Amino acid sequence: MTTTPLRIGIAGLGTVGGGTLKILRESADMLESRTGRALKVVAISARDRKKDRGVDVSGIRWLDDPLAMAKDPEIDVVVELIGGADGTARTLVEQSLTAGKSVVTANKALIAHHGIALAALAEKSGSLLAFEAAVAGGIPIIKALRDGLAANHFRRVAGIMNGTCNYILTTMWESKRQFDDVLKEAQALGYAEAEPSFDIDGIDTAHKLAILTSLAYGCAPAIDNVFIEGIRRVRLRDMECAAELGYTIKLLGIATQTEHGIEQRVHPCMVAMDSPLGTVHGVYNAIVAEGDSVGTIFFEGRGAGAGPTASSVVADIMDIARGAVYKPFTLPVSSLKSIPFCGVESLHCSYYLRLSVIDKPGVLAEVTGIFKNENISLRSFLQHSHKPGETVQLVLTTHETEEFSMRKAVDTISKLGTVKEPPYMIRIENI
Repeated sequence: MTTTPLRIGIAGLGTVGGGTLKILRESADMLESRTGRALKVVAISARDRKKDRGVDVSGIRWLDDPLAMAKDPEIDVVVELIGGADGTARTLVEQSLTAGKSVVTANKALIAHHGIALAALAEKSGSLLAFEAAVAGGIPIIKALRDGLAANHFRRVAGIMNGTCNYILTTMWESKRQFDDVLKEAQALGYAEAEPSFDIDGIDTAHKLAILTSLAYGCAPAIDNVFIEGIRRVRLRDMECAAELGYTIKLLGIATQTEHGIEQRVHPCMVAMDSPLGTVHGVYNAIVAEGDSVGTIFFEGRGAGAGPTASSVVADIMDIARGAVYKPFTLPVSSLKSIPFCGVESLHCSYYLRLSVIDKPGVLAEVTGIFKNENISLRSFLQHSHKPGETVQLVLTTHETEEFSMRKAVDTISKLGTVKEPPYMIRIENI
């Protein structure tokens, strides 16, 4: 046990920053006993000095400029919890690593967009870049892929990676309300931001997926190669039909090794109600990893919030205190693979399609004829009771088919005069 404390600077005292400071102060004795070294917060920085964060900040130096941490000789580790792929967060991390300070961050956008460049800086200076908290909050999936499961070739890594979306979808079904209504409630409760696009349009999940892909397949994060579709178009009607068919709807991030390359996609999926992912509700996250040696591994836990995310931040700080040495993306930057990525056009799965059509003879025959022309086999058809002459909703599901053919069929169907709004397609996943 060393008598020299690990001196920590925390930039950003929001939900996660406040939670991190609270753990470091209130559990100091336990953390020291587990690492063999005292973990001491010596400097903090945030926008508002006067804000009550529910944790004692007395005795800690306040820095108005977080960038000062990078040059401060009394700081060993910089914890970046500012957020954002660029701006102050990026500059702080770059300058800290260049100065030889280790960095802990929960910034998934920063790592997805600039992680490799930052890892190269860490290698050059001999410091450590750690980002366990960037994906799935309190679930230790980064360490699992980087260390515990490193002996595996992965067929697929997939999961629920955004608690806001999972909360909205869960609440829509349980309360039998539409998306817009539940989104407003989520914003009022603090589960969704005032500007929710980052979450509900799938961007947050895409950042996290790109990071997991890089760890699973030994490549640089490729955020620009992720197919992204959010949950704005999911209706209660879709959930009711899904339940009738034995499914539930989740926003998933999926990375798969295919014969064409690595396929990365984020979109709503129908999964079996009794499947591992189908039973994950509310703000919880879950990750499934399929390795050639270990088989299928399932992780579940809270994916956001002060406690869970701060737990992962502190775990990274503890690794640094113990003298851990590892490469942020498992391999040295120079050894990362240049691998092909592919789009979703060659994806094979079953599909759900919701159509709003004019109730008149021949409409169903017209639609099924288009599917026949694309060699798509239909599996089921749902049409609930309605009044003759009104617009009705038809729901169709298919047997497994190719995405390219399904898109062609949907595009043709959307141009029919009897179709009153854009068709909505959801992929059905066997996970």
